[in-house]
Amino acid sequence: MSEARELRIGDVARAAGTTTRTIRYYEEIGLLPAAGGREPGSHRTYTDAAIDRITELLRLKELLGLSLDELRAVFEAEDARAELRREWRTGVDDPERRREILTESRGYIQRQLELVIRRRDEVAALERELEGKLDKVKTLLNELD
Repeated sequence: MSEARELRIGDVARAAGTTTRTIRYYEEIGLLPAAGGREPGSHRTYTDAAIDRITELLRLKELLGLSLDELRAVFEAEDARAELRREWRTGVDDPERRREILTESRGYIQRQLELVIRRRDEVAALERELEGKLDKVKTLLNELD
């Protein structure tokens, strides 16, 4: 198993396509776990996992137009599911606990899916509105001809 790299905040920002300010802010509001290496006078250090998390945060924010609170909810659900996956992979023998893990996972996924569906519906409504406006402008242009 290879050792995890320790990266400085600027390296992480470049790799994730964002700014150091965004990383610090996401860390401050709890979207990103606090960096390691925080002895007085030392630099923040991160691992490749931080790059993955920041990249996913930015992707969801851009793709779905999520607010920071919505991002937090998505990632809290994702973190909870990751913990359930870790427990599952340890080889839970108790069938009742296995059922609980799966039921909890289903609930987290369902809430995430509801958020995506709501955003999709909002985008579809905007699309219909713009198509209506475009049709109206086309009609007015045709009337001028």
